[in-house]
Amino acid sequence: MSSPTSSPTVVLVHGAWADGSSWRLVVPLLIKKGIPVVAVQNPTTSLAADVEATKLVLDAIEGPIVLVGHSWGGAVIAEAGNDPKVEALVFVAALPPKVGESVGDLVGSHPAPPGLSQIVKAGPGLLKLSPEGWISDVAQDLSEDDARVLAVVQPPLPESTFGDKITEAAWATRPNWYIVSANDRVVSVDLQRELAKRLSATTTELQSSHLSILSQPQAVADVIIEAVGAVAAAS
Repeated sequence: MSSPTSSPTVVLVHGAWADGSSWRLVVPLLIKKGIPVVAVQNPTTSLAADVEATKLVLDAIEGPIVLVGHSWGGAVIAEAGNDPKVEALVFVAALPPKVGESVGDLVGSHPAPPGLSQIVKAGPGLLKLSPEGWISDVAQDLSEDDARVLAVVQPPLPESTFGDKITEAAWATRPNWYIVSANDRVVSVDLQRELAKRLSATTTELQSSHLSILSQPQAVADVIIEAVGAVAAAS
């Protein structure tokens, strides 16, 4: 097992309607490999706010970083990943825009998956996913009890975040890995494959829901470990 000091640090960025506990099954798998890891707690109030929260974590780390983003977190790491310590990016069913593009632009470029119809109002200018959306379209390969818990603890998401645009795309200048969720019902699978190709990413496809980080944590961890190994070998 590698010592923590010999490994790049993995920074995990969660998606919308979620928090850092999304990574609770992946984190111990990385720790067992001696990989230092930090999960960001983003406010999910805007792209700028999430990027700033992520940068605070990056600023506190010495040495190379592998930055990982799930779903909306893909947009966050596409911007925050421009930190010079970030040497690789891993996208998990993620939405990394190009410069001048927003997550809304990406989502609107493909037919809407069924899960998007389960986005409901959560107050003025705020959105959430319905419990049925979690059960049937986001976490359909988890137990119904687990899906209902995720529905209860989800933070609201401002509708405006879908229009926030990237100013500098970190993926354009770094090696990328992409995990496609082949049974995703909330982010278009065709869009995921298209983005993986655009990023020239090393691509893995899992037969999973949008939440592969909870339903197939070992497979997700294996890809992150591969990225860590590539960065370590190059240093």
